[in-house]
Amino acid sequence: MTKTKKRETGDIGEDVVAKYVANKGFFVLERNYLRPWGEIDIVAKKDEKLRFIEVKTVSRVTKTGPRPEENMHKHKFLRLSRAIQTYLLEKKVSESVGWQIDLACVYLDFETRRAKVELFENIIL
Repeated sequence: MTKTKKRETGDIGEDVVAKYVANKGFFVLERNYLRPWGEIDIVAKKDEKLRFIEVKTVSRVTKTGPRPEENMHKHKFLRLSRAIQTYLLEKKVSESVGWQIDLACVYLDFETRRAKVELFENIIL
């Protein structure tokens, strides 16, 4: 199956974030945990805490248009929350293990082949 341009951009953003958080001391446990009711882009661990990282990626030549975090709306947050609960149950994660949701915003510039990442930790919507 052929990927859409949006999916290709999203995949690049997820690759960038996986490398970014690894360089920040995170251990990436899993990527693209997918269930019919939701998806977790990246599951990582840092300082004995699970981090569920949602990745939002934009690419543009100009600086106009929506910011990536504007795409993190209540419906997406609800789907992510359901996927997290499933992950915790499926992996038999102890209730004593702390966890949080992080949002990684990626700005891609294909002309310069550069990416900028902003990591918002422990978000609540």
